[in-house]
Amino acid sequence: MDYLQTDALSVGYNGKTLISKVALSVQRGRIVTLIGPNGSGKSTILKTIAGQLPRIGGAAYLDGEELRACSRNAIARRMAILMTARMDPELMTCRDVVSSGRYPYTGKLGILTAEDRKIVDESLRRTDAEAFADRPFQAVSDGQRQRIMLARALCQEPEVLVLDEPTSFLDIQFKMDLPSVIRRIAKQKKIGVILSMHELEFVPAVAERVACIGGGRVACLGTPEEVITGRNLEQFFGLQKDAGEEVARGIHEYAQALRKWIR
Repeated sequence: MDYLQTDALSVGYNGKTLISKVALSVQRGRIVTLIGPNGSGKSTILKTIAGQLPRIGGAAYLDGEELRACSRNAIARRMAILMTARMDPELMTCRDVVSSGRYPYTGKLGILTAEDRKIVDESLRRTDAEAFADRPFQAVSDGQRQRIMLARALCQEPEVLVLDEPTSFLDIQFKMDLPSVIRRIAKQKKIGVILSMHELEFVPAVAERVACIGGGRVACLGTPEEVITGRNLEQFFGLQKDAGEEVARGIHEYAQALRKWIR
């Protein structure tokens, strides 16, 4: 059953439509990935779903309930968001940052109960972040920060995760590790995930469904094999004719090799 849905959603800036009639759906435990060239509108769609941008038209639903009818706190208990903007808190440990994800439940004083602390510890464990949990957030690497921010999102105990290019700024080790963590969390916790990625080589190894954004619309939607094709790479990513098929073949071959790590 679809948990997050959009219906004829139109998104953009300052009342000007960038992408129209967006129809996407995410089931719990499943991963949907948005791909497309830079500037195509992947982040705009995610920010609109997350409520960071006003929608221009259409609707978005969370478990059958129109998001406009939900309070911010109710949404925060069901949907967690991780965008590319960097968080840079002073005088906070990584554990403190993760603990702040309990804000929908702790009230204005932010006092953690024993159960809250248990959830913080579990979130750190699920993102393989326990080893540096008590280090200052400003002192850890970009890859470690992404794990901490993902753990913070998990602390909200969401039904859906919205992630905007979560592997940005990471070295190759963390680029390979983080998709594995996301996939494992989705399966084990039955959390629906919708994310954008610009590293196409990781997409077939992670996502069950892929939406290619181009030309002001969702140009195609299907499995990675159906969407990441030579024709689509040529049409939407500007590859030269005949180069697309070779690149698409290389992407799927690389994805097969990645699957031994991404499970």
